[in-house]
Amino acid sequence: MFSKRVLGSSSSCAAPAMLGSRVLGLNGTVGGIEVQSRQAASLKSLKARMRSVENMRKITKAMKMVAAAKLKQDEKRMQTSRPFVQPVQNLFERLPMEDKAGGMHIFGITSDKGLCGGVNTQVAKIARNSLIEEEAKGNPVKMMIVGNKGIAALKRLYGDRIQKSFEEAAKVSWTFAYASIMAEAIAASEPTRLKVCSNKFKSLVSYDTVATHCVTVHEAKTMDRAEFSKAMDVYSFEPSIYEVWDDLHEFYYATVIHGAYLEGAVSEQSSRMSAMENASKNASEMLEKISLIYNRARQAKITTELCEIISGASAV
Repeated sequence: MFSKRVLGSSSSCAAPAMLGSRVLGLNGTVGGIEVQSRQAASLKSLKARMRSVENMRKITKAMKMVAAAKLKQDEKRMQTSRPFVQPVQNLFERLPMEDKAGGMHIFGITSDKGLCGGVNTQVAKIARNSLIEEEAKGNPVKMMIVGNKGIAALKRLYGDRIQKSFEEAAKVSWTFAYASIMAEAIAASEPTRLKVCSNKFKSLVSYDTVATHCVTVHEAKTMDRAEFSKAMDVYSFEPSIYEVWDDLHEFYYATVIHGAYLEGAVSEQSSRMSAMENASKNASEMLEKISLIYNRARQAKITTELCEIISGASAV
C-alpha cells in the first residue's frame, strides 16, 4: 500500500523517472547542471554589478567632497575680486548703450572639465543663438572661446567662426595676468561690438547664463561727445581721459573677463557638487534594487536545492 502511494499504481519505474526529471531536468543530468550553472552565473554577474555600482558611489562621493573644497576657494577669490572689478564695470556702464549694426565678437567662457550639469552647455547654447541671430541680420560674427568644453560644443558646426581659443586655463591658478592676455587678444582684433557669454553665480543651487554687452573702443569713439562727457565728467582722470582711454579700455576688457571667469568657476563647482550628490543618490538607489534582486535569486537557489534534496531523499 505504501509503495503504491510513493511509486504510483502503474509501475515502480514511473515515479523515479518523474523525480529524476524534476531534479535533473527533462534531458537528464545535463539539464540539471545547466539550471544550476545558469543560476550561479546570474548570481555572479549580479555580485559583480553590485561591486561596480558601489565603486561608482565611492567615486561620486569623493568628487563631491573635492568640488566642495574647490568651491570654497573659488568663492573666496570671487568675493575678493569684486571690489576690484565692479568699479571699472560701473564706470563703463554709465556710457549710453546703442544697438548698432556691424560686426560682432562673441567671447564665451566655459570650463575644461565636464560632470558639472549644464554649465558649459548653456554657455555654448547662448553663444550659438547669438551667432545665428546676428548672422540672420547680415552681421559678420567672430568667436573667442575659453575652455575645452565650449570649443568641443561649437567647433564642429562653427569652427570657421572661431578666431582664437584658450584651452586648459584651469590647469594653473587663475590670475588677472591671464585675463590681461585675453584682453590683449580682444583689443588686437578691434571688435565693432563685443558680447561676453558666461555664467553668473547666484547661490549654491542656481546660476544664470548671461550674455553681457561690453562697450568697445569703436563704440566709444563713435558715441556722441556730449553724452560721453556727461557720463564721464563725474570722474576725474590724471592725465586726461582722452590720453589714457585706450589703456583704460583694455583694462576694462580684462576686468570683465576676470570677473566672468571667477563667477563661472564658482558656478561650475557648485553645479558639479550638486551633480555628484545626485549621482551618489542614484547609485545608492540602484545598489538597493540590485541587492534585492540578488537576495531573491540567492534565496530561490537555496530553496531549489532544498527541494531537490528532499525529493531525492523521498525517492530513496
